[in-house]
Amino acid sequence: MIKRRTVLGLLASCFIPAISKAQSREPSYLWPKLRAASLPDLVDRLPKKPRIVNMAALGRKPGVYGGVVRTLIGSQKDIRLMTIYGYARLVGYDEKLALHADILESYEAIEARIFTFKIREGHRWSDGSYLTSEDFRYCWEDVILNEELRRGGLPRDLLVDGKPPRFEVMDKLTVRYTWDAPNPDFLPRLAAPQAISIVLPSAYLKQFHKKYQDEFRLASLMQQFRVTKWTDLHIKMSRSYRPENPELPTLDPWRNTTAPPAEQFVFERNPFFHRIDENGLQLPYIDQIIMNVSSSEIIAAKTGAGESDLQASGIDFSDYAFLKDAEKRYPVKVSLWKRTQGARVNLLPNLNCRDAVWRSLFQDVRVRRALSLAIDRTEINKAVFYGLATESADAILPESPLYRPEYTKAWSVHDPRQANALLDAVGLHARDDDGIRLLPDGRSAQIIIETAGESTLETDILQLITDHWLAVGISLFIRTSQRDIFRSRAIGGEIIMSMWSGLENGIPTADMSPDELAPTSDAQLQWPVWGMHYISNGAKGRAPEVAQAAILLDLLSQWQKTMDMHERTRIWNEMLEIYSQQVFSIGIVNGAHQPILKSARLQNVPDKALYGFDPTCYFGVYMPDAFWFGEET
Repeated sequence: MIKRRTVLGLLASCFIPAISKAQSREPSYLWPKLRAASLPDLVDRLPKKPRIVNMAALGRKPGVYGGVVRTLIGSQKDIRLMTIYGYARLVGYDEKLALHADILESYEAIEARIFTFKIREGHRWSDGSYLTSEDFRYCWEDVILNEELRRGGLPRDLLVDGKPPRFEVMDKLTVRYTWDAPNPDFLPRLAAPQAISIVLPSAYLKQFHKKYQDEFRLASLMQQFRVTKWTDLHIKMSRSYRPENPELPTLDPWRNTTAPPAEQFVFERNPFFHRIDENGLQLPYIDQIIMNVSSSEIIAAKTGAGESDLQASGIDFSDYAFLKDAEKRYPVKVSLWKRTQGARVNLLPNLNCRDAVWRSLFQDVRVRRALSLAIDRTEINKAVFYGLATESADAILPESPLYRPEYTKAWSVHDPRQANALLDAVGLHARDDDGIRLLPDGRSAQIIIETAGESTLETDILQLITDHWLAVGISLFIRTSQRDIFRSRAIGGEIIMSMWSGLENGIPTADMSPDELAPTSDAQLQWPVWGMHYISNGAKGRAPEVAQAAILLDLLSQWQKTMDMHERTRIWNEMLEIYSQQVFSIGIVNGAHQPILKSARLQNVPDKALYGFDPTCYFGVYMPDAFWFGEET
């Protein structure tokens, strides 16, 4: 690599604002590498046209380099939070949920089916190799289209009417994807928390691909990393969403330096990150983020004991008073952000459960409505959320332009008399000596609700619902298990009802996909088998037996084929109406608050914001790479 020694005053000619001599210094964290000439100067590390983030225009303060942020995670797998927090995407959302080019210099979308992407000239991966169209070609031709690596076929997100796009390399910095019909969800999927992967660091990954690597060297690498197939080796070394391979080049603001297993993961600044502020300082401002693994049950206690500089995961509203009290003992500040889920807690009757009797009952809308009407949400809101949440079905929030009050109120008002009438109408007249209704096969109507056991809030709410359902002749029991086991049991039909959060995106616009309202994923706990059928293109699972669920899928298909805004809005509203009236999920409250604890010295962290996985990516759209340490506030 030829090293160019160019005075930083010339950065203006590279589309970087002029910066003062005092500001032109490199981050001190990189000084050792710069002195050793193992790292190029800033002007050589940045793309020719970096993305300029104007802090003042965003109502924030330009920062300074340095510092370490400590945070707590519940398991090693949670290092994936860094991929979400860092939120570097080819195309991404801003705070107002408008799409813009991020890693890409620009993009063009014609008829929502022809997408042309322009790569920033001189943009590099974290190991210094250049990002070019070859990285897109490698991902498409050698990974996505490789039948050995993609045994399940192409990702459904890349198919329109069952057909993939035509991929073209236009030049070294330009690629194009062309579908025969519109694919309006392509850009939002690239901006998602777990984005579609269409680009990979080819220079690094080719060593693990049988097309490019000598078979004897490949066998040696397989032995070294303890896998028996080259495909398993490639998958293991290329996993970016959960960044367990410290050698894998990234485009994120921080890169992992620690291989698992470990109790502490150190993420250090990516010296080739593509964003700068208006003063020409390269983001991120923060040098390191250290993720300390802890038991989920004691994250709140450790956070309140001053062991975290930025914390949201592992703490809940029930911890707010305790965390607020920590402000008296430690230099921390606690604020409340509004959660974006359609329901903070949500009951999901498994319409695909193995138990034939419960499956038949749950597929009857009268049973789902009765179970919802029997819940006293006002009592739960006051007892658990201090009355600060909104008693609601699993529905979108007022912050969404698609919001209607009737979605919130659908079958969510406490009415045990109507609940009893509905259960009687289903045929559940007979009761045992304890007043519990009898099922058609003679069993008592006992519903075991399973949770991932990650929050005491869930069990507190379920204990209240136990009394509510007892009043209508339904017995409730609680079972907890680890998240992975919990999900696999749900997919296998062993769970008849579960508790999870509601719609992930409670603040959608008509341009965002309504796929959450239809059975489109095996992770949807109310209909995982139908969801599996959808994502596998019919190869696995089975099609919906409930007519309204099939209608939702048909409406989703209509949304995917139209670009007319009025038509998209109509489809969204029709799907929301069906989803709320059919009570496919039983929401309890939404609009709940999420405690956010930060160091009193940490700047640019909003006092009020929206908090959720999709589309805000927790901290992601608020740009943690723009957080910095200053004087205590």
